[in-house]
Amino acid sequence: MASRLGPKWLNQIRTIAGPTHQGRLSRYAVYAAQINAMEPMLEKESDAQIAERSRQLKLKARQGDSLNGLLVEAFALVREAAKRTVKQRHYDVQMVGGAAIHNRCIAEMETGEGKTLVATLPTYLNALQGKGVHVITVNDYLASRDAEWMTPIYNLLGMSVGCIQTGQPDGVRRAAYASDITYGTSKEFGFDFLRDELKRLQLGDTHRKSFEQAFLGTGTHAESETPVQRTHHFAVVDEADSILIDEARTPLIIGANNQPTQEEAAAYFGADELAATLIRTKDFKYDPAERKAELNAAGRRKVQAVAGHSSFVTLTVDGLYEYVERALRAQIAYLRDRDYVVSGDEIVIVDEFTGRMMPGRQWQDGLHQAIQAKEKLEVTLETITAARVTVQDFFLKYKKLAGMTGTAASDAAELSRIYKVKVFKVPTNRRCSRVWIEDRVFSNESEKFQAVADQIVAWHKLQVPVLIGTRSIEKSEKLSALLNAAKIEHQILNAKNHEIEAQIVSQAGQPGRVTVATNMAGRGTDIKLTEEVSKSGGLHVIGTERHESRRIDRQLAGRCARQGDPGHCQFFVSLEDEIIDAYGEKPAARIRRRYKDRGELTSGSMRRLVLSAQARKERQHFRDRKMLMNYEKQRAEMRKNMGLNPVLG
Repeated sequence: MASRLGPKWLNQIRTIAGPTHQGRLSRYAVYAAQINAMEPMLEKESDAQIAERSRQLKLKARQGDSLNGLLVEAFALVREAAKRTVKQRHYDVQMVGGAAIHNRCIAEMETGEGKTLVATLPTYLNALQGKGVHVITVNDYLASRDAEWMTPIYNLLGMSVGCIQTGQPDGVRRAAYASDITYGTSKEFGFDFLRDELKRLQLGDTHRKSFEQAFLGTGTHAESETPVQRTHHFAVVDEADSILIDEARTPLIIGANNQPTQEEAAAYFGADELAATLIRTKDFKYDPAERKAELNAAGRRKVQAVAGHSSFVTLTVDGLYEYVERALRAQIAYLRDRDYVVSGDEIVIVDEFTGRMMPGRQWQDGLHQAIQAKEKLEVTLETITAARVTVQDFFLKYKKLAGMTGTAASDAAELSRIYKVKVFKVPTNRRCSRVWIEDRVFSNESEKFQAVADQIVAWHKLQVPVLIGTRSIEKSEKLSALLNAAKIEHQILNAKNHEIEAQIVSQAGQPGRVTVATNMAGRGTDIKLTEEVSKSGGLHVIGTERHESRRIDRQLAGRCARQGDPGHCQFFVSLEDEIIDAYGEKPAARIRRRYKDRGELTSGSMRRLVLSAQARKERQHFRDRKMLMNYEKQRAEMRKNMGLNPVLG
């Protein structure tokens, strides 16, 4: 609404502030006023006239007209198309957000401010050039939902839309990439890029078409052997902090099959059995911050004593140390129903940021096989790296990069340094009414979960809907057992029942509804409240643990008090929570011993202790990302100097 942006004449004066936040905001607000001025005229035009206007804009863009010069009419057309098709009208502040994204910014918008609708503005404007726009989000569900929801807008304007989903054949993917606008996840876009690089290697030429394709219009290669992606022109990254920051610690890797011998498989099982006999601190030290185990002298002597066992005949003593340390990592650091689930006879990784399963993905360097041995499954093919790329390197391939999120300001410096994008805070359409209730801290996990269950019972009696966020499938099921004991009807949303996600989310804002969820409910989840719930105080969100990033906590809190709705949020934490391990193994153990069996710890210093641990973890992850980026940069330079493709091998 105009009152949130100020009068047009004042914004025109403020634009002289230049590239400051106020200068940009005023410039974008002037755009919004100009777009508003076009609205009455466009409302009188037919669908055919709107489509013809869009066709004319395409011609201008492809003849070289500046997109900035086309912005006002393009945004006005998108707003009008949205009103006619999805029955939603872009607010003025959403126009500001769209302009910021077009100008290579990460638009920071409060949760519930309509980022999906905002993305249609810069996406359409840049798609006018005919080079393809990629709209990237955090999971298949959101990609499919957003593509389906927004397609009528684009279709009215003569734009085609595709959506990339896990498991699609190459023909479907190629058609999706050929569309004007393509939705998908960062992982799918990244892995398609890697697969295309491998295909180019197989075609024998990474830069040129074959003679037959170039001169005869034919090709000697099957369609499945040809790349699926077009050029990397413009990417609009939804939940940009999650994708560009959190996921950046893990490179995208495509493996090539490397069949383990019978002796190697036996070594994994033998190492698992041996690791189970070792005693922490006595035989090995474990670093929870790095998730690494290291044998000490006593542990090495125990390992040496069995080095001649038939399971280890192919290993040197040093090799056996590695197998055992890997088995210790698998047993201690990687937990079932938190880091992975067992589906049939397979280990399926659970994404730590989204809470979703990632079929087909494997941990590297034998860790996946060590976990298979731990779970007494068949040890399958270990893979060797065929192609790899970091998230940073992949997104830096785009000629133009921008995005949006609810939580980016704390990482503005890192986003600017790595991706050369600015964070632009977009005003809210309505003032946020979220109430933050002080954290409650407990000495142990059992007391914490009992307090959470008691709080849920209290809210349930008042018919207030409650959303409870947990960090793992295991924890969600533990809380579920307590709620069953209290005879509280509830829904569970985690990676095991993701197929009914939409149904669970659609009911979460109803009176008295209790929903227990993992990180799946943290992003892109719009919980609609009934009128009765809005009048009684809105949705109550409970976090059962502080995450390794404040941004993930804020995303969970952002499920309540959206678009001016009422709502409140509170975190329950314990000294047994994983976040306390950020202090290191021995300091964390001292803290836990000191406050053992103390019940609830009401001192403000205890709340600060937990938040300080979280800040430590954030700094560690920043260092990890920096180290990975430096390593990958050196690796790429070395391969280039050798005349090799930096992403292959």
